[in-house]
Amino acid sequence: MKNIVIFGAPGSGKGTYSDEIVAKYGMGHISTGDVLRGEIKNGTELGKVAKGYIDNGQLIPDELMIDILAKTYDALPQGTGVIFDGFPRTIAQAEALKKMLAGRGHDMGMMIELVVDEETLMARLLNRAIEQGRADDNEETIKKRFEVYRNQTAPLSEWFENEGLRHTFTWKGSKDQMLAEIFEAIDAENN
Repeated sequence: MKNIVIFGAPGSGKGTYSDEIVAKYGMGHISTGDVLRGEIKNGTELGKVAKGYIDNGQLIPDELMIDILAKTYDALPQGTGVIFDGFPRTIAQAEALKKMLAGRGHDMGMMIELVVDEETLMARLLNRAIEQGRADDNEETIKKRFEVYRNQTAPLSEWFENEGLRHTFTWKGSKDQMLAEIFEAIDAENN
């Protein structure tokens, strides 16, 4: 199974679709958000540093994220493929991930891009804040995260296109329809 980078703005469904893909294909799943929240919850040195960036709506420094990812990636079973959820977020991170994987004889495989309008995203994130008690999901921080996404992350879509890895899926109001299209693309890439 090929590795997958799942890509989209905050609230686009990266975690939700990753869970569905993991359930269907038995892949590993690295959610940088979950990894970072775990470090913060456990009060580790990394968690304290990460919290400062997250609270200000900023991205974690690349070298820190690559070290965390490499450690997490190496702990997963080999050969099942891994979904990278929430990373890379910049072209520099994509290059670093490509290099890290190449050093292990692996590649990125494919990128799944989730496209959802910002009004829908804001509603989802504010609802998630209520349901999950996530302090990083308030309107001011969400707007900063959208701005960071537009300025730093969205240009990465073209990088994946140039690498021949991008598969784009646009939200049309149905999770099941989008999921069926994603599964079709994964199946086509792995045959």
